[in-house]
Amino acid sequence: MPFITTQQYLSPVGELTLGTFDNQLCLCNWHNKKNKAAVQRRLFKHFKAILKEGDNAILEATVSQLDAYFSGHKMRFEIPIITAGTDFQKQVWEALQSVKYAQTISYLTLAQKIDHPNAVRAVANANAANALSIIIPCHRIIGHSGKLVGYAGGLDTKQRLLEREQAA
Repeated sequence: MPFITTQQYLSPVGELTLGTFDNQLCLCNWHNKKNKAAVQRRLFKHFKAILKEGDNAILEATVSQLDAYFSGHKMRFEIPIITAGTDFQKQVWEALQSVKYAQTISYLTLAQKIDHPNAVRAVANANAANALSIIIPCHRIIGHSGKLVGYAGGLDTKQRLLEREQAA
């Protein structure tokens, strides 16, 4: 059976589980994430693979780029990624990648960007299902009122990520 090579990464704002499949990053997920098991089941089903601790060039590049991101020297990641989700989820995740470093937009604006202005809740759910936190910057999405809402790593982590980006 194929496997997803995983390792832990201790960031300044919390622990992440990183994973690769077929020489592409498929997992950068908060270790304490409430729906961690659901994300892992989706990866198992999509890739027909199991998790196995290890190391490889993609994981090394991811760690290096995350280190640079957290030190304020990296604004965009250059890592090959692969996602596991529905077509709608993938559309949302693609749109998330266009949200610029240190910028925020609302779930409504994100829904409008993908031409589904009435699908704010579905967009929020797709955002929550993102298995590539930080790499696909779901932390940059906020409520329509401008308040921080809904982040898998916790609102404190979301606030700290946004503050780090704005300070850089």
